[in-house]
Amino acid sequence: MALDEKYNLLQQILKSLNRVVVAYSGGVDSTFLLKTAVDVLGAENVLACIGVSSSLAKSQYNLAIDCAKMIGVEIEEVQVQEIYDSEYSANNPDRCFHCKSNLYRLLQNIAGQRNFNNVICGSNYDDTDDFRPGNKAADTYGIRAPLIEAEMTKNDIRQLSRKLNLPTADLPASPCLASRITYGLEITEQRLKQVEQAEDFLRSFGLCEFRVRHHDTIARIEVKPEDLLKITSEPARQKIVDRFKLLGFKYITVDLQGFRSGSLNESLTERQKQINL
Repeated sequence: MALDEKYNLLQQILKSLNRVVVAYSGGVDSTFLLKTAVDVLGAENVLACIGVSSSLAKSQYNLAIDCAKMIGVEIEEVQVQEIYDSEYSANNPDRCFHCKSNLYRLLQNIAGQRNFNNVICGSNYDDTDDFRPGNKAADTYGIRAPLIEAEMTKNDIRQLSRKLNLPTADLPASPCLASRITYGLEITEQRLKQVEQAEDFLRSFGLCEFRVRHHDTIARIEVKPEDLLKITSEPARQKIVDRFKLLGFKYITVDLQGFRSGSLNESLTERQKQINL
């Protein structure tokens, strides 16, 4: 399908949903979905719900609030307590299923209480090719994914976001902080805070796309190859070492493979990816 055809299909899908709660994070996909829903249905028929927890970085929260205000839609903060769910905090490969399940249950309750017909999320067509336990949670709780239904890829969404003048059009992917913690290592508020503070510090060196992967006592930094000198040259290198040690890491490493989304999934076997829930 051509991009215009996909966009028209998305609008038709949204129109059929009448009144929607949008699972909103302020990222590229959910911001585009929210804007399109408001354009198609009217702001009075759309509610943006952002799940607030220790796995949401403050910088991401601030951007999400600003974008929702710019779009002109009501936003409701939903306090999510997934950290107290032992199946989530155990941080097994199905972690995202339990995280999204906690959120989607709350959103379905809100939709019922406020007479909204559907809950929708911003998963895109590219997400169907990756290991995404959150998609299984969406299926389990009846959450619609209009971007997948319209076969919209991340690149499609970025192109259309530019046409709509959305500030998120070229925003790097921004998954939750828990996605930085290696599988099997318990998710705690302290570890989430370590990651957030470490990444905030690296951002001050002019980095855009990067990750700090948490391997207990080891921090593994992923940056694009062209950004290596920004963190390995002096005095930046020493400043990073000093700051990360203050945060509680004993060893600070740089991954020579560079930044790549979902690198922690590289350690999973095909058997581990077969989630049976």
